[in-house]
Amino acid sequence: MSSNKFTFKPNGTCSRLFEFELEDNIIKDFTITGGCDGNLKGICSIIKGKTVEEVISAFNGITCGSKSTSCPDQIAKCLAEQTR
Repeated sequence: MSSNKFTFKPNGTCSRLFEFELEDNIIKDFTITGGCDGNLKGICSIIKGKTVEEVISAFNGITCGSKSTSCPDQIAKCLAEQTR
């Protein structure tokens, strides 16, 4: 099994930092600093155990209010970037 830890600074959201661990294309851990605490804890809980592709497919392109991105969209972008 191949396990890797990553950090990512999201752009255009209230959240400030993503820290996550991937093991064989599965999200093993994901934490977010900043942003809407309860919502982001829920998102982190839901995506643990999912494949990178499942999360990218579900979250890509989601916007927040008038912003062109959102925390879920930034999660999709960071996962895509780390698995290229």
